[in-house]
Amino acid sequence: MPHALVLQFPSAEALPSALLALLPEPDYADEKRMRFIVEEGFSLSEADAALLDSHQIDHAVLPDMAFGELGLIVSDMDSTLITIECVDEIAAGVGLKDRVAEITERSMRGELDFEQSLRSRVALLAGLDERVLAEVYENVLRLSPGAEFLLDECKAHGVKFMLVSGGFTFFTEKLQQHLGFEYQHANVLEIENGKLTGRLKGRIIDAQAKADLLREYRDCLGLQPHQVLAMGDGANDIPMLKEAGIGVAYRAKPKAQAVADACINFGGLERVRGWFK
Repeated sequence: MPHALVLQFPSAEALPSALLALLPEPDYADEKRMRFIVEEGFSLSEADAALLDSHQIDHAVLPDMAFGELGLIVSDMDSTLITIECVDEIAAGVGLKDRVAEITERSMRGELDFEQSLRSRVALLAGLDERVLAEVYENVLRLSPGAEFLLDECKAHGVKFMLVSGGFTFFTEKLQQHLGFEYQHANVLEIENGKLTGRLKGRIIDAQAKADLLREYRDCLGLQPHQVLAMGDGANDIPMLKEAGIGVAYRAKPKAQAVADACINFGGLERVRGWFK
């Protein structure tokens, strides 16, 4: 399959003319992106990549595909589809946000075992009134820039969307109802008599579970590997980014960026759509 170098930028004025002079004529260009058909195995030099980064230009070399050729996008929730880490904001209800957020950050950097860190964070929430969950959803949770545009494009082009989260079903279910995407999987908080018990119920959605779910839905939908895109930001997204035909790291930790096929460091989720024709 042919490949394309894609540049996405805030405005054409951001483009470094010295680099453009070394590239072929663009196959496509508008005020926000350029596509250049490149030979198999093409890659930017470290210096050229650093130059583009210094101009806040997201760049990647990807298969030269139309967006509608994708069949499935698999997305992380916290700090990817939405801007917050839900467990941190829930912990604010018991005055433990800073403590829990520090554990979350270390887990997302890959410094702690995800399941152990998740269970330890959830244990700190024991006794919290379940109404705090609704307060976080209604008053704190925000979609990442470009999220609604991306989902509208998925619907317009017949690309199915699955949310897989190490967070909680309370939020993934509400987002599914609000945004109308097809599938969601997350962890289940145990609640008794209106209070969080500090325990989880059922299957844990960790790094391996995310990759397993991607593979399961890819096979059920009869898709080829290159038709599945995964996007996430943390270390627990790495197996799914590697399992996908195209892995996109969104505002991600270094370990996730290192395995991704494309990184979005400057734009919003609209740039997932922008990687394709």
